[in-house]
Amino acid sequence: MDGERLRSQIGQMIVVRASGHLLDHQIPYPQWEATAAQLHHWITDWQIGGVILLGGTVTEVAVRTEQLQAWADTPLLIAADIEEGVGQRFAGATWFPPPMALSAIADPAQADPLATQMGAITAAEALSIGVNWILAPVVDVNNNPNNPVINVRAFGEDPATVGRLAAAFIQGCHQYPVLTSAKHFPGHGDTQTDSHLHLPSLTHDRDRLQQVELPPFQAAIAAGVDSVMSGHLLIPAWDDTAPATLSAPILTGQLRQTLGFEGLIVTDALVMGGVANWASPAEVAVQAVAAGADIILMPADPEAAILAIAAAVETGRIPAAQIAATADRIAAAKAKLAPPPTGMISDRLTTLASPHAQTTVHTILHHSLHTHALDAYQAPEPAAQPINFVVAHSLFTCDFLSRTAPAIALPQHHGYQLRCLEPEQLLEFPWDTLHTPSLLQLFIRGNPFRGTASLAPAIQTQLKGLLRDQKIGAAILYGSPYLAQWLMKDCPPQFPWAFTYGQMPSAQHMVLETLFPSQNQTRSMIQGIGDEFI
Repeated sequence: MDGERLRSQIGQMIVVRASGHLLDHQIPYPQWEATAAQLHHWITDWQIGGVILLGGTVTEVAVRTEQLQAWADTPLLIAADIEEGVGQRFAGATWFPPPMALSAIADPAQADPLATQMGAITAAEALSIGVNWILAPVVDVNNNPNNPVINVRAFGEDPATVGRLAAAFIQGCHQYPVLTSAKHFPGHGDTQTDSHLHLPSLTHDRDRLQQVELPPFQAAIAAGVDSVMSGHLLIPAWDDTAPATLSAPILTGQLRQTLGFEGLIVTDALVMGGVANWASPAEVAVQAVAAGADIILMPADPEAAILAIAAAVETGRIPAAQIAATADRIAAAKAKLAPPPTGMISDRLTTLASPHAQTTVHTILHHSLHTHALDAYQAPEPAAQPINFVVAHSLFTCDFLSRTAPAIALPQHHGYQLRCLEPEQLLEFPWDTLHTPSLLQLFIRGNPFRGTASLAPAIQTQLKGLLRDQKIGAAILYGSPYLAQWLMKDCPPQFPWAFTYGQMPSAQHMVLETLFPSQNQTRSMIQGIGDEFI
């Protein structure tokens, strides 16, 4: 095969990460996100096939995607991890509650159409800002409550529910010319290790894998999912020597041959700890392709990866016919997509966060909301100086908390003093000085790189003590149902509490409007908070 043509075909297999922000000085993760000059070089000189974006407003991303596509001779795949809607990653669009909220809606006749609407709205909004590859749905079965990274990103805890809702989401997405991706094959749900940090091992036998982990992927494939993303997981029942991402018995044997998947096989990010330390960056990329991957996501060194894969083809380690077949699959996938959007960006963005989209969000939140004795709650008088404790991991990076966020602004309007804490600071607060029962709002859920989806044992003990000593007058939990189930076991019978899967402002608004029913002008009140924010 001609060397230049081979390198071009391999370049199309590479997807690199970039910031959704347009300007280089705005890049928040320089270790992963390339500068504009570097992106231009990779796209024009190395013919890379795609870019995955994170961060920025919808307007910035619309401009960014136009810029990237203008540089490319072959239209790019532009991907985003928008499992909870475009607004999860790009400010200004619709932000849905996490997928597990849908499984909390018991009636499939209600939940399935909502999953379809969620997919359709996500696809439409993605296309309006130039994103054409939705790296969703998550089809892992989260049957391990201690899973630190999948958690509420999954549709549920049993294979049938996950498969059904994932298929409905895919069908919604496919109302528009976008690509979808089922992840993380063969199933990341029953782990207690975050593959962003380390390599998890799934020690189940083949029968268990067939009964629990695989059915949702089979449902997604039957629904026409366009790509399947590998998980950085060691599965000894199938391959006791290499992670799934680097395993031919798993990617080619199980996914391609046994399940009959004909679409794109994409790796999870190769900079993740689950595989990054397995070998050199170039060798990891080669092993992923040799295993059967079509798309190499976020190699540490894209140019070195392309050269190493080309060398592996030239030496016969990777058959040239395999690269040609991958090139055909990528071309076929790109042929499904609409041309990059044109016209005034401002006109395209008018459809974002439409009333229909917001109604869908509200419906999911409403039907998955759990409350107890909120009508019995009596807010302390402002003179008593009650405190609103807002507790979240990594406060400085919480997109859902700001001075106008309902979790902060509404209690403040009712005379609560604000205390924002990270979980460990709960152990340091002088609780003996607290004489008025306070409001506790916990924003806790599984997320990549955190290593846990819950609270440390010492913090759990502290919270139980606060409930026992009546230091807390009401509690609202946002995110993990597993933490909610644990905490509510220790609540007095008439203790007011609420749980919502969502953490975004719309979820906060719904819960706090229930807790403070006398306040019916929440939105106008929040807008008037101004500079009095603490």
